[in-house]
Amino acid sequence: MKQLDLLQSYLHHANYITIAVLGVLSLYFIIVNWIFFYRFFLLSMQIRRERFSLDTMQMGNKKPPMQSFIAKCLAGRYTKEMADFCTFKITKESTKGLTFLSIAASTSPFIGLLGTVVSILETFYIMGSTKASIASISASIGEALIATAAGIFVAIFSYTYHLILKRKAYDLVSLIQMQIDLMLGR
Repeated sequence: MKQLDLLQSYLHHANYITIAVLGVLSLYFIIVNWIFFYRFFLLSMQIRRERFSLDTMQMGNKKPPMQSFIAKCLAGRYTKEMADFCTFKITKESTKGLTFLSIAASTSPFIGLLGTVVSILETFYIMGSTKASIASISASIGEALIATAAGIFVAIFSYTYHLILKRKAYDLVSLIQMQIDLMLGR
């Protein structure tokens, strides 16, 4: 209950820009987490499937299993051009969502900083127009810094998720390329 009262007090004293900034950062955080978990599980499932397909091909099968991406993409046309097409297609598919994660990682600290600057400007305006004490000024500046902290918080998760998904995409594309090399080499 105390945290709810603290949140209500903060929202009551915060200006509209700061509340809007925190709203945007909250939306960023929700979207970033949704993209990460959806893409992470999807890529993990695809990697498992392609790892199985590669193992099957290494055991002597000339063609990948039908559930493999490469078997579906090539559809019996085992040419270098089709293999290149499939590599580009899986690269495009596996890197979906990385752009938004990159945008969120790079812009969220600035969005948070915007909320902080506006709140500090408002604090200086109030300080100039009234006889404010140092205690009230420091409390206002402390509240203003919450927006910057929220921006950095979102950026940390966005950047971390971006790197994890980028690595997963690289693993998937590498598995596809190894299967192509095995097929075209035989």
